[in-house]
Amino acid sequence: MKTQSLKKIGIIVAITLLGAGLGVASVLGIQQWISGDLFKNSSLIESQDDGNKATTPGEESIAAVAEKVSPSVVSIVTTNEVRSYYGATTQEGAGTGVIVSKDGYIMTNNHVIDGAKTVSVVTSDGELYENADVIGRDPLNDIAFVKIKIDKELPAATLGDSSTVRIGQQVVAIGNALGQYKNTVTSGILSGTGRPVTASTGSGQSETLTDLLQTDASINSGNSGGPLLNMAGQIIGINTAVATNANGIGFAIPINATKGILAGVLEKGAIERPFIGINYLSITPEIARTYKLPVRIGAYVFSDNSSPVAAGSPAEEAGIEKGDIIQKINSYTIGENGGLPSIIGQFRVGDKVTFTILRDGKTVTKEVTLTAYKN
Repeated sequence: MKTQSLKKIGIIVAITLLGAGLGVASVLGIQQWISGDLFKNSSLIESQDDGNKATTPGEESIAAVAEKVSPSVVSIVTTNEVRSYYGATTQEGAGTGVIVSKDGYIMTNNHVIDGAKTVSVVTSDGELYENADVIGRDPLNDIAFVKIKIDKELPAATLGDSSTVRIGQQVVAIGNALGQYKNTVTSGILSGTGRPVTASTGSGQSETLTDLLQTDASINSGNSGGPLLNMAGQIIGINTAVATNANGIGFAIPINATKGILAGVLEKGAIERPFIGINYLSITPEIARTYKLPVRIGAYVFSDNSSPVAAGSPAEEAGIEKGDIIQKINSYTIGENGGLPSIIGQFRVGDKVTFTILRDGKTVTKEVTLTAYKN
């Protein structure tokens, strides 16, 4: 059986989206991996007790987070059919998901299930749910939702607020490392926010992910779709990629960027992504110098070769113009409480939001009614 090809992202460094093939797991036996019997009788693993069980407060905090959230983290196993000159072969892949509702909705990365013929879910206690339903995918944000049929309540994870994260705060990652070691727990710090990366797939296509969280918590192939957690055990991000030629550079999608879509999924059972209809530049000190802007954070409505405001879009109807600097959406300040995509991602299709805009040195407000993005 062939292993699934890993997608790669390139900025200046090579970055890998965190799906994993199941070549090794297939050799050892998928049922052993699911049940945890793989190492049960191994003579290489011995239990020793030297009587010293003292732990530090930091260790206890990480352990408490892992104990609280691990029951909400699942392993996702996919199969897809690949045709070649020699005929059709079946590939298996693995990733991670997190339970977001008691009735069986699970959030993961789009690239974990992209192209999958079948999707199966393995819960932390070893329950196998075959042929999970794919509810919908949002390739632009690399988010997808699946649902399993259950006759009991599942432990749903608690969502945090990624607009309040601080660089340097301690974080915990949980995931199906390498597609074999389910619910692997690692810890580190939040290393940066607002990171953009450009992804290229094995077929030569590319995708851009923006406003990502950066962490040095160890995450590996198979961790895609797993949670990045604060020390309260709340999800602040969904792990999606690592820099493969660096040490301790991983990326997660801010959880706020998924909240609006999640609310729609739980209500309607389908994905609707809110749409504004602008091209813009995220303002940094360098962008501010280049375009001689009067502020150092915000979103600059701009395009080099076309109108930055789409015809008939919510932005055009609200009166947003080229050269506007969007500073706030409702009470959220762009650049301080997250980038524009993460802030908009908190709202649902049909919501009315207030844009605070700097235009020709004056502050104006515009009310924008969000519509559904059409592929």
